Amino acid sequence: MFQGTTIVAVRKGGKTAIAGDGQVTFGQNTVMKQTANKIRRLYEGRIISGFAGSVADAFTLFTRFEEKLKQSGGNLTKAGVELARDWRSDKVLRKLEALLIVADREKMLLISGNGELIEPDDGVTAIGSGGAYALAAARALVRHTDMEAEEIARQALSIAADICIYTNHHITVETIA
Repeated sequence: MFQGTTIVAVRKGGKTAIAGDGQVTFGQNTVMKQTANKIRRLYEGRIISGFAGSVADAFTLFTRFEEKLKQSGGNLTKAGVELARDWRSDKVLRKLEALLIVADREKMLLISGNGELIEPDDGVTAIGSGGAYALAAARALVRHTDMEAEEIARQALSIAADICIYTNHHITVETIA
């Protein structure tokens, strides 16, 4: 588990939202930045993504993932499989410490450096130090409210920020429909 951020993704009602907090933590006890943006649009805005872990490593992975998207004609699953394969087998990439959540209009994937490519069963996933809190909150909100994906993601992240010291309330959300 990487400390210093929380990312949550929610698919509901034909929309997908990915939300991330803005805190960058250095070591165990220093907040270096409170307004970082860990959510990105990729592939001409057709893919939304968020990262947890090392910022430099995540930017490297975003670049690689976007290359894979171009090679696959925007096929999210194929690009994800190719990135996970490279990430697991390449000596340089293998050392990168980050996790990615990526989504298009139809799919949502969590990609890890262990070669894992996970599509959540219920359209909700989360990563980072407050990921478990955000995941639990988002699942409850999806099941028991009529809130839309963006508001669920925002509220789930806010709940995580109330609990996790490595997550703050500076929330960025991107949606895709």
